[in-house]
Amino acid sequence: MALFEVRGLTKAFGRHVVLSGLDIDIFAGEVITIIGESGSGKSILLKAMMGLLDADAGTIRFDGEEVTGQTEREWTQTRRRIGMLFQESALFDSLNVYDNVSYALQEQTTMTEDEIAQRVEETLALVGLPGIEHMSPSDLSGGMRKRVALARAVAVRPEVVFYDEPAEGLDPINVTRVNRLLLGLQKSLNVTSVVVTHNLKAAFAISDRLALIHDGAVAATGAPEALLESDDPVVREFIGDRMRRVLRAS
Repeated sequence: MALFEVRGLTKAFGRHVVLSGLDIDIFAGEVITIIGESGSGKSILLKAMMGLLDADAGTIRFDGEEVTGQTEREWTQTRRRIGMLFQESALFDSLNVYDNVSYALQEQTTMTEDEIAQRVEETLALVGLPGIEHMSPSDLSGGMRKRVALARAVAVRPEVVFYDEPAEGLDPINVTRVNRLLLGLQKSLNVTSVVVTHNLKAAFAISDRLALIHDGAVAATGAPEALLESDDPVVREFIGDRMRRVLRAS
């Protein structure tokens, strides 16, 4: 059984239909990356799966339980099992690193202050940023902000982590660093990772499976190698001959 089962998911904004009867399964322990053109609905899918956005139609099941239409109180309980790295990091600039990383621990758990302090220290070490608890987000580089945001996402030790454009705005060195961190956390924390990105090279480097969204639905899913060799015209057009050569060479 899939950890997430999405069936017939539809979402429109006015007359603009973004998702149209989308189906997708996400399995426990995998790294699956959602790819597609800008505006294809990749981030909308993540937000719907977290209950941050109401779908117009369709169902979402998480760990065998239908979460479609849950109340905000019910979603709060569900979200405790899910961490999210937002596209713009979304750190609280008025709080230091410690308070950012400990925020969910303070709000969602009964851990003591000493336990929280230890968890923050351990988690910052996991993302390669030990000892920066008292720094302000404004003092951090873009790459460091991403890693602090990642520490915040996994501090509660979720079962699933959603990554919305984790490499957005980063230089190639930091893109590689974030990719390695994602895979390292995947292994050390035994989580399921759902990634949204337009960076095809990163997607092919980190994923067990890819899912291509086209015209509001999942047009193709499979291992990176399978999509790379696919004869499907939608897949071939999206990846492109030039990128195909780059990916085969990497």
